[in-house]
Amino acid sequence: MTVESVQPEALAPDLREPPRAGGGVPGLGHGWKLVRDPLAFMSRLRDHGDVVRLKLGPKTVYAVTTPDLTGALALSNDFIIAGPLWESLEGLLGKEGVATANGPRHRRQRRTIQPAFRLDAIPAYGPIMEEEAHALTERWKPGETVDCTSESFRVAVRIAARCLLRGDYMDERAERLCVALATVFRGMYRRMVVPLGPLYKLPLPANREFNRALADLHLLVDEIVAERRASGQKPDDLLTALLEAKDENGDPIGEQEIHDQVVAILTPGSETVASTIMWLLHMLAEHPEQADRVRDEVEAVTGGRPVAFEDVRGLGHTNNVVVEALRLRPAVWILTRRAVRDTELGGYRIPAGADIVYSPYAIQRDAKSYERNLEFDPDRWLPDRVKDIPKHAMSPFSVGNRKCPSDHFSMAQLTLITAALATRYRFEQVAGSNDGTRVGITLRPHNLLLRPVRR
Repeated sequence: MTVESVQPEALAPDLREPPRAGGGVPGLGHGWKLVRDPLAFMSRLRDHGDVVRLKLGPKTVYAVTTPDLTGALALSNDFIIAGPLWESLEGLLGKEGVATANGPRHRRQRRTIQPAFRLDAIPAYGPIMEEEAHALTERWKPGETVDCTSESFRVAVRIAARCLLRGDYMDERAERLCVALATVFRGMYRRMVVPLGPLYKLPLPANREFNRALADLHLLVDEIVAERRASGQKPDDLLTALLEAKDENGDPIGEQEIHDQVVAILTPGSETVASTIMWLLHMLAEHPEQADRVRDEVEAVTGGRPVAFEDVRGLGHTNNVVVEALRLRPAVWILTRRAVRDTELGGYRIPAGADIVYSPYAIQRDAKSYERNLEFDPDRWLPDRVKDIPKHAMSPFSVGNRKCPSDHFSMAQLTLITAALATRYRFEQVAGSNDGTRVGITLRPHNLLLRPVRR
């Protein structure tokens, strides 16, 4: 028996309709607020209720605002990956990759990629993560200005490519990926919150820039796949697994699915990890006392030698710094689902076909879940304090069958990079730096520029 064959229980007859959020604009609904100040808007929605109705253009969307209901949403078979976010991402991710697939296809794809991210598989990537983390610190020179956007993308793409695709050819492509993703994710966010349909097909400068960036991303992926095929090599990596994967009938998977899977490996993963590295650099600059604690911890564990992958498990405070950065500055700040049948959330009726939206950013900063909710406090993750945080109030990698398969992979590299950087440098923002939040499909600083100062 599959989850799709389970018959849903009858709904209670006294289910309520969720309240509607105020402040909609005729024709645009709440989309205008989601363009002007989306983070503040999503963060205030809990004041209206646990589930709130929004209007995005002519469409009604349901916003879920509490940790317990976002957990219930992620774990329920009544909802699938779909909705405005995923529709806006289809031009990048396609419809056949693990990020956007549902049902049997998604389960098969998870089985293909999961071995690469098993906890016991991560140590094999350790030497590459070490090499790239220390190369980053060697490349930066004390007193010189570091473009954190470019550098964060470079290390994130190189680690993903070298570990998962066995690619030693990603320097130039990392820069292309960085520039193109910034344009694509910004454009996709606009298309999600202001669904103007045919207007996005007009030959306007912003539309042309978006289309060029999207085409270059797909060309980059095609180059990677073509080079592997031409090489005739079959290293034990994720790309080989994809090229040899079979579908539900035992036939090789199609070229489009291979393409979409490589896109899902390189683009969202690189974007989210790179964005988190940027915010970690920002935190190290803004909270030098935490950077000092990281350095002291690393030196106590390593005895003064360069930090290694094998040290990561002993770096408790460094790990908590990463987790707290993920709490306050989650790269993925908005997610959507779609109801596949009439159902309910929190006693509210949700009709079949309805789109659901929720914000990890708002959930993870909620004053009802966190004491001193806006403070950067890594110690809130110590064992004697973490027990006070509600379940599902912190799920940076999601939960259930849509849980990010690369969570351990990502945490290992983020902890190692943070340890290597904080041990070698202190950081200062320089003139021209803009650490304001750039909102697209993901969150990252607008243009973070730092000066490393040798310890």
